[in-house]
Amino acid sequence: MRYFPVPSFSWRRLVALLAAGLVCTALWAEAAQTQLADHVIRLHVLANSDRQADQTLKLQVRDAVLKKTDTLLAGQQDAGQAAALLQDNLDLLTQTAQVEVFSRGYAYPVDVRLEETWFPTRNYENISLPAGNYLALRVLIGEAAGKNWWCVVFPSLCLPAVTETSLQASGLSHGDYTLIREEDQPYHIRFKAIEWWETCKHLLFDQSK
Repeated sequence: MRYFPVPSFSWRRLVALLAAGLVCTALWAEAAQTQLADHVIRLHVLANSDRQADQTLKLQVRDAVLKKTDTLLAGQQDAGQAAALLQDNLDLLTQTAQVEVFSRGYAYPVDVRLEETWFPTRNYENISLPAGNYLALRVLIGEAAGKNWWCVVFPSLCLPAVTETSLQASGLSHGDYTLIREEDQPYHIRFKAIEWWETCKHLLFDQSK
């Protein structure tokens, strides 16, 4: 009986291929998340506590702030310009939130900031955003120790009637739109790749501090 040699299996080659694949995935995920972050400004409202009354107040403050930001950012199609407008009006937004708190019978102080913040993956109605660092308009009520509420203040993804056309006018591509809406399987897989990479990166960064 004649025997044919079996090609030797190279574990080193397999490990190298897997490592290359992970590096390529990480580079793509980093670029994709950065692309999204460059075109959105998130809204992050933190309640004083988890008491029901404080959680209700959080939503009332959210509505007041959203009404004001919708007016401030009306017609804006550039995230940089939108950020500049929000920065210039932080005092106005703080006053808006503070008046709402006082009108509801509470004496909590309010702090409104525009700053880069790390977010885990978040879902809001029919959209999701992968984990990562994003510029955020943050509204801190009182101790800001309660459950938070998030959305995207620019472009206004807090509105359920947002269309792809309106998002593209703000700089998001069809791919970005499909990604955050998770409308089909390929983009769902890509979304998970970004989520995995950004979460790993954040955990590694925290441990290195």
